[in-house]
Amino acid sequence: MNSFTIKDIENLSGIKAHTIRIWEQRYNFLKPKRTDTNIRYYSNDELKTVLNIALLNKYGFKISHIDRMNEKEIRERILGLDDTRAQQERIINSLLQEMIDLDMERFEKILNEHIAAKGIERTVVQIIFPFLEKIGILWLTGRINPAQEHLVTNIIRQKLIVAIESTVSHIEMGKTFLLFLPEGEYHELGLLFMYYLLRSRGAQTIYLGANVPLKDVEQVIHLKKPDIIFTHLTATAPGFSLDRFLQQVQVRCPNHPVVVSGQLTQAYRKQLPVNVHFKRSLSEVMEYLSSF
Repeated sequence: MNSFTIKDIENLSGIKAHTIRIWEQRYNFLKPKRTDTNIRYYSNDELKTVLNIALLNKYGFKISHIDRMNEKEIRERILGLDDTRAQQERIINSLLQEMIDLDMERFEKILNEHIAAKGIERTVVQIIFPFLEKIGILWLTGRINPAQEHLVTNIIRQKLIVAIESTVSHIEMGKTFLLFLPEGEYHELGLLFMYYLLRSRGAQTIYLGANVPLKDVEQVIHLKKPDIIFTHLTATAPGFSLDRFLQQVQVRCPNHPVVVSGQLTQAYRKQLPVNVHFKRSLSEVMEYLSSF
């Protein structure tokens, strides 16, 4: 069983810790346990409860009303939410709950149903990336079991690979992209999604994968002469320096535009090498692709 701090609950539900404490005092649905040093901690079931209540409250239900509902009524009300955004948040919460319970069969079933209904691209944009963003802080702080992370990411990776292999584009972009992750970066999902996006839009792609030394990238550039280099930085290994990486990119790939996306770009504010371009959000990546 996982245990969660009030900060974890805040990050996952979007409800401020102060509000959670008020709910605990006024209502019956949340009764956290405490450590020997009187610090609150929450169980899997309590996390699920907060996620469900937060969703109903966000879409119009008063907390006092929710407090009088039983579990069946809460589930029915959640399933009855017809707002498109509410439905997406419900699916994201369901994925989170199945991950916590290690029910990978249900996790995959939820993904398969959404992919069948909406397609892989909309599923990634509307469901998978928000889900990964929501739980990313728990991975970084060790609040989620590594087995949960591996099982979830492997399922998502399989879905992306199937989509890539089955993609047939009837247009030609006229550009060749080389995709790689630098040494120390193993989080491949963002790069795989970029691979899918490029293939579906008619680009030629050279996919090197994760943990690739820049000297190897330089050799492939010399042999294959791609138009654009692309990498995605999520959570690199200890000792990785973005400053040093960008300097090496400028030295080894001086004549090629290098596009960098991912979490590590968001807080970086130093001047970039002239051939390096940051895309700090998924919307910026999509806008960049639409320019071709």
